[in-house]
Amino acid sequence: MATPFLLIGNKNYSSWSLRPWLALKHIGRPFEESLVALDQKDSKAKILKHSPSGKVPFLRHGKIEVWESLAICEYLAEAFPDAELWPKDAAARAHARAVSSEMHAGFPELRRNLPMDISRELKAKSRAAQVPGEIARVQQIWAGCRKRFGAGGPFLFGKFSIADCMFAPVVTRFRTYGVKLEPVNEAYAEAVMTHPAMVEWIEGAKREPWVIVYDVFKEK
Repeated sequence: MATPFLLIGNKNYSSWSLRPWLALKHIGRPFEESLVALDQKDSKAKILKHSPSGKVPFLRHGKIEVWESLAICEYLAEAFPDAELWPKDAAARAHARAVSSEMHAGFPELRRNLPMDISRELKAKSRAAQVPGEIARVQQIWAGCRKRFGAGGPFLFGKFSIADCMFAPVVTRFRTYGVKLEPVNEAYAEAVMTHPAMVEWIEGAKREPWVIVYDVFKEK
């Protein structure tokens, strides 16, 4: 079988890249990884050499190409069924897909006000108070998944799944900006942050030389 190739952006900033990267790591098979630094003059040109959307992430697996995070994860779940990237139980699987899609399509104010920035400590500049409703919804999702489906392990559906891939960037945001979590959700966040693949990603992010200043922090 062909070796998967994944094009990603900065590990410090690219939340969409993190998601399929975690899924690939969970599969446990070798894959090729290439990084394009974002917010540079030639970033889009470099990405367009691979991805028709001009955005990361982008997956190539043999003749198959996929250029959207959740679609990549869905493809990987089909291509590597033994990895069990979705829960086996039908009810759990449906729920996992629903919350993953909600994360994928929603939470615009959380994304804007709490942009992913893994390597910095921004608790003193936290903008969490500006998005209480969306933070509360994330907490509701996490606590509900853990209560209903989490008996088999420390993740949303017990075992690690695509749902955890989708929410992992949110976990980093909550840590960066010092968002206070309910105990069940703090335990979940700790499980994500100490997952070996997350530790590897974070270490890579901290080594990156690039700095992006988000527009939201340029506001007066």
